Amino acid sequence: MNAADRLAVGGIEVVRLLDGTFRVDGGAMFGVVPRTLWAALAPPDRENRITLALNCYLVRAPGATILLDTGVGPDLGRRYADFYGVDRRPGLMAGLAGLGLGPEDIDLVVNSHLHFDHCGGDTVKTAAGRWTPAFPNARYVVRRGEWQQALHPVGRDKPSYSPGRLGPLADSGRLTLLDADGPVAPGVEAVLVAGHTAFHQGVRVTSGGETFFFAADAVPTTAHVGLDCIMSYDLYPVDTYETKKALLERAEAGGWVLGFSHDLARPFARLRRAGRRLEAVPAAGAGND
Repeated sequence: MNAADRLAVGGIEVVRLLDGTFRVDGGAMFGVVPRTLWAALAPPDRENRITLALNCYLVRAPGATILLDTGVGPDLGRRYADFYGVDRRPGLMAGLAGLGLGPEDIDLVVNSHLHFDHCGGDTVKTAAGRWTPAFPNARYVVRRGEWQQALHPVGRDKPSYSPGRLGPLADSGRLTLLDADGPVAPGVEAVLVAGHTAFHQGVRVTSGGETFFFAADAVPTTAHVGLDCIMSYDLYPVDTYETKKALLERAEAGGWVLGFSHDLARPFARLRRAGRRLEAVPAAGAGND
């Protein structure tokens, strides 16, 4: 793990843990933005695919060790793995082990939403073929509306959710469903940033007058800081535009550091104004020059 994967937020440490990479169509990732523009930001391969990270963030706060999202996990079906060209190196569990942590050391898992590439590591399959929570001592936190959508997906949502592997979280008695914004641990707050899904949430970490905000799929990469860069996967793109605009303006004004679900090269960035636009720049304190 290199220095660019670590960020100090006052007395809290945030670490990017890479569950691997996958490849998707670049046009789908940038929606209405013309290829000539997005390709300059994210060069595609010959099949028009771009490589994306499966970023998870470890928050080491006083009294709590917290995971923000868990990647695709070790039990992704072969069909999904082949279709998306998934490469799970180094993997979330290996990243934790590199920090001297095991699954039992995680106190809290906060899912931005429950698409398979963000919560696949929440559960693991036992030798008997049953799903069980991957972090046995953790409390799992997600929005109530997102949980309900994940268990009963409809229409275009169905390929993104895996309801069969989520049930054990509720059965374990360790599931917390949120109905509103609010703290989930000291210095850590869940915040609705709807658009990608109706109940998609980000996570704000504050300590010592500094702020880190995990934007998840509201701003999946630094290339998506542009307001027009909205994924075709977003179910409510108008909401994405409005919530992203408000989030980015507040982040720039407050000097926040942002974290991104799918940016391989830059897991942390601040924003600066360039005329009428905002652009992502390396975040001081995250191992960047």
